[in-house]
Amino acid sequence: MSKLARFSLLILLISGLSMLGCNGVSTGANTPPASPVSTFQVVTIADLHFNPLYDPTLFPQLAAADPSQWYTIFANSAVKIPTAGGTDTNFPLLMLTLASIKQNVTTGSKSPIVLFTGDLLGHNIPTNYCKIYAPLNNTTTANCAATQTAAIQQFITNTFTFVATQTRENVGSTVPVIYAPGNIDAYSGGAGPDTTFLTLNEPAVYSQFLNSSVNEQIFKSTFTADGYYSVAPLGSKLLVIALNSNSFVAKVPSSTAATPELTWLDSQLAAAQAAGQKVWILMHVPPGANSQGIAQVAATPSDVDASDVSMMWDQTVQSTFVSTLAKYPGVVTMMLAGHTHMDEFRILPTGDVLEQLPGISPCFGNNPAYKVITVTQDTFTPTDYQSYDYDLAAMPAQFGTLYQFSTTYAAGSTLANSLTQLYPQFATNPNTVETYTLLYASGSTAVSPITFTPWNPINDVNWPIFACTVDDVEQADYLECVSSYGSTSADSIRSSHSAR
Repeated sequence: MSKLARFSLLILLISGLSMLGCNGVSTGANTPPASPVSTFQVVTIADLHFNPLYDPTLFPQLAAADPSQWYTIFANSAVKIPTAGGTDTNFPLLMLTLASIKQNVTTGSKSPIVLFTGDLLGHNIPTNYCKIYAPLNNTTTANCAATQTAAIQQFITNTFTFVATQTRENVGSTVPVIYAPGNIDAYSGGAGPDTTFLTLNEPAVYSQFLNSSVNEQIFKSTFTADGYYSVAPLGSKLLVIALNSNSFVAKVPSSTAATPELTWLDSQLAAAQAAGQKVWILMHVPPGANSQGIAQVAATPSDVDASDVSMMWDQTVQSTFVSTLAKYPGVVTMMLAGHTHMDEFRILPTGDVLEQLPGISPCFGNNPAYKVITVTQDTFTPTDYQSYDYDLAAMPAQFGTLYQFSTTYAAGSTLANSLTQLYPQFATNPNTVETYTLLYASGSTAVSPITFTPWNPINDVNWPIFACTVDDVEQADYLECVSSYGSTSADSIRSSHSAR
């Protein structure tokens, strides 16, 4: 059975489910119909990971050219098909992605804004640069790394500028792109950008992504310091906060930067509450457990112990973040993150739901995908989304619709409420679990050519490792959930959580 046929069958199996239950609203003939809620749509994207070195033969031209000339250089490459699973985004996949986003920005309900939760740059650009540079210049990769620091930095800056410029050209002259930095958006390493990177790439973020639509001095004051800022791109009723959650990551030296950022976040939420604003929060690295990492060291839930439960954030930082949100109930109406490349979500102790966006880069074997989220005009609250994917197995001419959340999961409330009520079904409905598992990797059913195992990390045995990530973002709670998942007491706890 094909993936599409299998997925269609799953939709039919769950179409009769009612996530929301009886809400006591009469549908009798004498009851006037509710007024339709006015909505608009927002394009959201994560983990682009553009690799400018996918075709090594282009390196001499790229290194010598201004980024304004890169499009022509890439267009003349002999590589014409999108990158395969296990590798980062190449030029053909980048162009397919931007063409699809352009269609959703300029047609239909015309998305007035694009939200990008980071990781514009491909992995290991400095290493790959030297692998190509060294033989061309009769030297070693070690010597390249030692002597070409400035050249590598300029090459990375040019890459950032090129992608930002191409994004601007595709979304048009008026639509702002709100960008939160990813952990790979740096000159070296995977801990996120330092002040040098932020300062040198601020012009591209301001002029190309934000489209010079905010006060640059206010934006620069926090962005160049540690990569966070706020903007009001849709008017005075909505504040969009872009966090640098790379500073929140456990065991990252720069985690001390979390304190001023969280203090600033508190002040932003307080001001928004006083002004009657709603707030959207963007970040790259989400809070909670690193389920993919845990599954790599613990094959079964019984193997999971405290030493295996790696958390995304420093737990003190996470506690402060959660307590900060708790002070302003109802102010934050949407939270988005990326980083895992997978289509998932997390329910915080405050009841806030963080929607985790799928990645464009298929480096983890996922199909490239992004979401268009439906939002209410009056309260800026998400109610639904549509996922668009590029099926690497079929290699179509363009991105296509993968699924609509409300149809797939028989949902009809706000997105946060629907996701919260979806979670308890994981413990009781195998069809829901199967659907969620397939969509976790954006429909990819491919097998890694290296390990000969499915790229999608979820299986019937390790499912609790991933399920518990959704509702148990604190380490102790997560460990307890994994150890007892499927038991009556655990199911009771999960039902209690979903009612918060």
